[in-house]
Amino acid sequence: MSRIVVLGGGESGVGSAVLAKVKGFDVFLSDMGNIADKYVQVLKDWDIAFESGGHSEELILNADEIVKSPGIPCDAPMVRKCEDRGIHIISEIEFAGRYDSAKKICITGSNGKTTTTSLIYYLMQNAGLDVGLGGNIGKSYAYQVATEKHDYYVLELSSFQLDNVYDFKADIAIITNITPDHLDRYDHKMENYVKAKFRITRNMNEEDCFIFCSDDEITIGQLDEILIKARKLPFTQKGKVEQGAYVEDDRMIVKVGEDECDMFLNELALGGRHNVYNSMAAAIAGKVMDIDNDTIRQSLSSFQAVEHRLEKVLSIKDVLYINDSKATNVDAAWYALECQTRPVVWIVGGKDKGNDYSVMKELVKQKVKAIVCLGVDNRKIHEAFEDIVGSDRIADSLSAEECVKKCSEFAEPGDVVLLSPCCASFDLFKSYEDRGRQFKEAVRNL
Repeated sequence: MSRIVVLGGGESGVGSAVLAKVKGFDVFLSDMGNIADKYVQVLKDWDIAFESGGHSEELILNADEIVKSPGIPCDAPMVRKCEDRGIHIISEIEFAGRYDSAKKICITGSNGKTTTTSLIYYLMQNAGLDVGLGGNIGKSYAYQVATEKHDYYVLELSSFQLDNVYDFKADIAIITNITPDHLDRYDHKMENYVKAKFRITRNMNEEDCFIFCSDDEITIGQLDEILIKARKLPFTQKGKVEQGAYVEDDRMIVKVGEDECDMFLNELALGGRHNVYNSMAAAIAGKVMDIDNDTIRQSLSSFQAVEHRLEKVLSIKDVLYINDSKATNVDAAWYALECQTRPVVWIVGGKDKGNDYSVMKELVKQKVKAIVCLGVDNRKIHEAFEDIVGSDRIADSLSAEECVKKCSEFAEPGDVVLLSPCCASFDLFKSYEDRGRQFKEAVRNL
């Protein structure tokens, strides 16, 4: 009996362990930290051996194969030891893909991937298709392959999840865009991060489709470097394309083969230029799957925004509070600010991932009246924006409650308070979801 060892006891790892158990492997799961109670219960229910709070080398280094959770860096000591032993290391996505014959629509990108994934899932549900949602969103893909059966999967894939895929193949692959992010995991080399994103196109053939933003210079630059056999369907807001999607006369026009679908931009449920891109990518995927135009239009006009992504929380004394906690890099925050039409009190800060704030300065001049920093170390933010908003219009906070209180002091009727932090959350919060939920709770308690 082959032995599978799973490193990491979160959603991805536990799902992989359950799949390994179902497929008859000798399976063991190990986590350096504590495993959440709900996952401990799953492991016990499936009678899976596990440990937490440390790694036992003798129980790990005898593995035939390792399934590594995406949150564990490739240079973690135990990962290095496994590599030194010549043990093959794969991701949950690679492992689950071996046992899944469903058609897979896979989405990656620095920004917009969660919204685009959710849009496509919603669109496919509305079309009556049997579809699962997984990857970086929803239930573990591996757990679903172990316990459910779907005709299709829509998978949001981060670069970390793509790092250890080899034979996995998408039927439709989408790259929303590529901007600098997570460079601390890629030796601070942009080309390494770009190559990780493009692993989503591995193993694709002429019958598959690759959907991408032709306005994104980094994506286009990489396209020139590699051979992709799949049919290429670009989307753009800067011109016309023969196949794919473009904008003309305030309409989104989608062409796939002989089929065409159009829709006025003001009918889209999600506002902002970045969401036009997301809607175009989803509409192209819909046309590739032969979903009818009425279903595409109805879905794109009725979709509800993803939690923590430009999510309207409450309006208090005519001040609108918006939760965009998922904006963990500069590009995402730029889009969030760019689509605001009212004066903004901007909440920014957290664990800096090597951010270059210079690209934000002109937009901050136009849109932002005050800044409240939400982070442990805010020096870079002060240096970048204090001269623009004024030293008396920038404040620091160390909790969501303190932050919201300071924002309410800056804000006047007609303003927007926008949490769009540019940074990871791990200095003060467990995750961007935790940050967003604490922000919403603080707003409700105002």
